[in-house]
Amino acid sequence: MTEIYKGLAGVVVDETAISKVNPETNSLLYRGFPVQELAATQPFEAVAYLLWHGELPNPEQLAQLRAEEREHRALAANVKQAIDLLPLSAHPMDEARTAVSVIGASDVQGAGSVFDAAGSPEENLRRSIRLYAALPAIVAYGQRRRRGQEIVPPRDDLDYAANFLWMTFGEESDEIVIDAFNRSMILYAEHSFNASTFTARVIASTLSDLYSSVVGAIGALKGPLHGGANEAVLHIFNDIGSAENVVPWLDKALAEKRKIMGFGHRVYKRGDSRVPTMKSALDTLIEHYQRPDVAELYAKLEEEFVSRKGIYPNLDYPSGPAYNLIGFDTLTFTPLFIASRVTGWTAHVMEQSASNALIRPLSLYNGVDERHIEGYQADAEQLRANDRAAESAE
Repeated sequence: MTEIYKGLAGVVVDETAISKVNPETNSLLYRGFPVQELAATQPFEAVAYLLWHGELPNPEQLAQLRAEEREHRALAANVKQAIDLLPLSAHPMDEARTAVSVIGASDVQGAGSVFDAAGSPEENLRRSIRLYAALPAIVAYGQRRRRGQEIVPPRDDLDYAANFLWMTFGEESDEIVIDAFNRSMILYAEHSFNASTFTARVIASTLSDLYSSVVGAIGALKGPLHGGANEAVLHIFNDIGSAENVVPWLDKALAEKRKIMGFGHRVYKRGDSRVPTMKSALDTLIEHYQRPDVAELYAKLEEEFVSRKGIYPNLDYPSGPAYNLIGFDTLTFTPLFIASRVTGWTAHVMEQSASNALIRPLSLYNGVDERHIEGYQADAEQLRANDRAAESAE
């Protein structure tokens, strides 16, 4: 009997040199480096370089990447126009997906045919840097237009994280806030063959272009069981209100068999290795903004849920309240995930392209047995005749 692996759980489909979870240390490794070490010591630009090239950059390489990133920071006019065509009620994930499509269509328009669209390794690295540079402006503008605010142009004198916050809020952020945000971007950058990354690799395996792979990945990330979880965590916090309400809220939620987002992970069995680093960043923000109520609610919900279910927090649990304290709208949380994970997605697209095989799994059919039109029509006519006879008898 054929064994079915629902959700591909436990199935190894390919090799990757980009990241892994080390079961001995329970650490997520980017190109061999524990992510918590990277988050504590590196700017996000250096981690992007690491994911794409396999090694951390030297000062000259980092300066070159920063210079190229700054060339593409501004929101292109046609991208802004495309976003403006969307209703304000559209989810910002749809804005980001549309914006990446516009960038891609503009960039590959001279490819000639679909057979030329996949791009060379050099071309795909250039495309990767362009998306990485452009997404902060897309995400920032999305939040600002929903607030009725004007676009804020980028600044060349600020690093990636500081400029991202500048374009979103129109003011320079404190170093504590910049550091916390930088850490979050590093922690979200890559996580092996997760749903969105695998989606990107499947699309790349067809020899489609890198932009199409990223558009597909954004669609996968939009789902609440993947990227949307950080957004759901803040909804839970808002629903509970304060630490004193945790027990009755959780009693009711568990009685109704509701899924509590922000807890559990298919890969980690002893807790998400990224959580301590993000929780430390959250603690600095709580102190900076003088919000002990957030710490109390966070601790109480974690304590109650872990004691009852034995399931530990994942990265989305501390990142949701952290992004809220920084000032991001809840709807913006998952687009922030895009801006980070685009580095991992594009690294995987390039790795897939370098040693490609079309990803085409099999399925086990469980429908009706083979049948033929002639017999089917005869059976249908007999059923109709029986119905007519029954009606006449009445």
